[in-house]
Amino acid sequence: RNELIARYIKLRTGKTRTRKQVSSHIQVLARRKAREIQVKLKVRYDQAAKDKALQSMATMSSAQIISPTAFQNKMALQGLSRPAYPTAGGFWHGTIPAQTGGHEDIKPFSQQSYAMQASGPTPITGYESTAGLSMSPGAPPWQGRSIASSKLRMLEFSAFLEQPQDSETFNKHLFVHIGQSNPSYSDAYLESVDIRQIYDKFPEKKGGLKELFDKGPHNAFFLVKFWADLSVNLQDDNSFFYGVSSQYESSESMNITSSTKVCSFGKQVVEKVETEYARFENGRYVFRIHRSPLCEYMINFIHKLKHLPEKYMMNSVLENFTILQDKDLDGVNSQREEEEEEEEE
Repeated sequence: RNELIARYIKLRTGKTRTRKQVSSHIQVLARRKAREIQVKLKVRYDQAAKDKALQSMATMSSAQIISPTAFQNKMALQGLSRPAYPTAGGFWHGTIPAQTGGHEDIKPFSQQSYAMQASGPTPITGYESTAGLSMSPGAPPWQGRSIASSKLRMLEFSAFLEQPQDSETFNKHLFVHIGQSNPSYSDAYLESVDIRQIYDKFPEKKGGLKELFDKGPHNAFFLVKFWADLSVNLQDDNSFFYGVSSQYESSESMNITSSTKVCSFGKQVVEKVETEYARFENGRYVFRIHRSPLCEYMINFIHKLKHLPEKYMMNSVLENFTILQDKDLDGVNSQREEEEEEEEE
């Protein structure tokens, strides 16, 4: 998160800020915002409601306090149906001059589980407040809190290496593993990211991130940043198997066309297209890609990365390495977009 903020500052102002500087500034803003909210709580609520809100604030991080979405979610779960400050827009102090038309935030879902009254300043262009949104009472807890849309939910994703030990056994090393999450209603919603901050990390031509996002739906796009574990002994051995496995679920039966584009410095270098077919299991439809072979480009990339002498060099390379994955459901315009950016641990 702090890297994205520093990147945004660089793009907007030309000034360089480290992650530590961003973190310190967030803490300063959080203390200031907390004082402002405490003053407004004294005016708008009785003592019991005020104590409840202050107790909830004490469990929040600095980033959550200054985030309109996270703060509103937390307050709503505490039973405060109206914000203790004018609106989420108050965090952004109006629209930036000369900034028109921008794109909405990446939102995991377009709806939230509560309603807020909208008033006050206009939110910054490119940020979508949660004002006036509502979600059906029967919505599952993972909606808005995990990598999922209303039609498709990711259960697991992994990239791995299998090294045979003998004719019957092998060692399995996970480069990347994203496991199934089971969030509850009390968990915070996913954070939003201004998509303009990452446009240059993905292709701009036909089928690129911007074109896909413009087509929408906006609430089906996710940015995933994770660590890659390279603590494994790599050899040029034809018996080694490099692969990817993934699993998704849905309440609907359909075919999914999955396009995975590997990008370096924003340019596409290779693409793989696969089709996933539905299997009905335990009352829902499951889509699996099991042990799909990793392409030669990625295998060579991993070997070259592993042979770099210093870890900071690996991180520098991976900072400009991204993956754009598009899930096209039955060929209609309802794809779920997942952008993955890797760093070496």
